[in-house]
Amino acid sequence: MTLALKGSSRLSLVATRAQLEKLISSGDASVAAQVSADLLAIVTVLDSSIALRRALTDFARDAASKVELSKTVFAKIQSGGAFTLLSTMVGLRWSSPKDLGDVLELLAVEAQSVAVEKASQLDLLESELFAFAQIVIKSPELRAAFALRSTSEVKKSDLVLALLSGKALQASIDLISFLVDHPRGRNLENGLEEFADIISARKARLIAHVVSATALTQDQTTRLTKSLTKMMGHEIRVNVSIEKEVVGGLSIRIADELIDGTLIARLAQADRLLAGKSA
Repeated sequence: MTLALKGSSRLSLVATRAQLEKLISSGDASVAAQVSADLLAIVTVLDSSIALRRALTDFARDAASKVELSKTVFAKIQSGGAFTLLSTMVGLRWSSPKDLGDVLELLAVEAQSVAVEKASQLDLLESELFAFAQIVIKSPELRAAFALRSTSEVKKSDLVLALLSGKALQASIDLISFLVDHPRGRNLENGLEEFADIISARKARLIAHVVSATALTQDQTTRLTKSLTKMMGHEIRVNVSIEKEVVGGLSIRIADELIDGTLIARLAQADRLLAGKSA
C-alpha cells in the first residue's frame, strides 16, 4: 500500500514503524500476529467514529488525556503491544484524522508479515492473497456476495472461513476476513492488492543490495550483515555486486532507503558544498 501521507503523517509513520519493529522483532510469531489482530480491531473502532479519530489526533489536546481516552475505548487490549503503539501515535502529529487509521492498518499488515516471516512463509502469504483475488475476479457470484453489506447476523468473513479453512495460512484468512468485513471504501481486489504491496515491500526490506568497488571478504560481509540487522531491527540478507565505477566505499540500498558511502558520492557532495560556498 502506498499511502499518500503528507508532512507530519509521513514522519509519524517512520517513528511508529520503528517502534513496531522493536515491539515484535524479538518475540515469536504469535506475539506479532496478536499485535496485528489488535491493530486491526483498533482500526475498525476508529472507522466507526469520526469524533474519536479527531479527538485522538487533535494536537491541541495533551497526549496524556488522549492516552486515557484510548484506555477507556480500548480497555480490552490496553495491556498489549498494539496499545503501546497507539499510545505513542496519539502523541504525534497527523496531517489528517484519517491518516491514523490508515497507518494503523498498514502496520497491522506489516506485523502479520513479520509473524509469517518468522515461519519462513512470507512468499506463501503473498501468493495466497494473489490467488484469492484471482478467484474472486473470475467468480461473479463471489464478487456479488462480497459486495453485499455485512450484518451483525451474517459476516462475509464466515464465507472466507468456509472457503479457506484448512487450505490457507491463518494469516491469509485473517487479512482477507478483515478486508471483506471492513473494506474501508475499497473493493476486495483493490484491498488485496494493497495488502500484497505491503508484503512485497516487507520482503524488499529483508534484502540489502550492496555495491562495492571490490569483493568483500566473508568477515566483512558478516560484520556488515550484523550492523544492518541491528540498524533495521530485523534480519537482513546482504547481496553484494561489484562495480569498479564506484571507486571506493559502499552503496547500500534497502527497499527505498539508500545509504551511499561511495567515493563518487562523497566527491559529488563535496563538489556541491564548494559550489554553494562560491555562489
